[in-house]
Amino acid sequence: MAAQQDTSSTHGAEIKLPLPKQAGGKPLLEALKDRKSTREFGDNELNVKVLSNLLWAAFGLNRLDGHRTAPSARNWQEIDVYVALKRGLYLFDPHANVLRQVLAEDIRAATGMQDFVGTAPLNLVYVADLARMSASDRTEQRFYSAIDTGFISQNVYLFCASQGLATVVRGLVDRRSLAKLMQLRPQQRVIVAQTVGYPND
Repeated sequence: MAAQQDTSSTHGAEIKLPLPKQAGGKPLLEALKDRKSTREFGDNELNVKVLSNLLWAAFGLNRLDGHRTAPSARNWQEIDVYVALKRGLYLFDPHANVLRQVLAEDIRAATGMQDFVGTAPLNLVYVADLARMSASDRTEQRFYSAIDTGFISQNVYLFCASQGLATVVRGLVDRRSLAKLMQLRPQQRVIVAQTVGYPND
C-alpha cells in the first residue's frame, strides 16, 4: 500500500491531530475473527488521519466527562501512550488531541529487541505513571497498570483488525534503558510496547 500524504498541522513541537472518526469499520465479531499478531511490516508511514483514529481507539476520550475508550482501575488513567515515529518520540494528549514532542530523534529501534521495530512505521510505548495511583502497595500498582495496558493494547488490536493494519504487542523490551532514553521520571514505568504498520504484502 502506498504511503499517504501527511496532512497534520504541526506547531513547534506538536502535531495537531484531526478529529478522530468514531463510526464505521468492521463489525466487532469480524474484527475479533481477524485479530492476530504480526511481525512483518511494510515501511510506509501511517497518515495522520489513521494515526488519530488509532490513538482515539487506543485510549482516547469517548465521553464529555473525560472517560476513555479503555477502562482503568479507579479511573486513575495512569497509562500514557508514547508514539515513536521516524520523526521523533511524542506523547499522546487525548484532551487536546495532539502529539507533544518528547524527543526529536528516531528511537524506534530502542523500543524492542526484534529487528523489525526499527523499521516499522510506528511503535507505541505504554508507560504507567505510578504517581497517579492512590494505592500505596507497589505490587498492586504494577498489577493494575498491567491490566489497564492490556485493555488499551486490545483496543489497538481490534482497530488494526478492523482497518487492515498489522500489529503485535511486545514484552521483549529493555525497560530500564528505554526509560532513560525517554527521560522518564522515577515514578514512570515502561509496561510493554506495540508495533503498528501496514502488512508487508
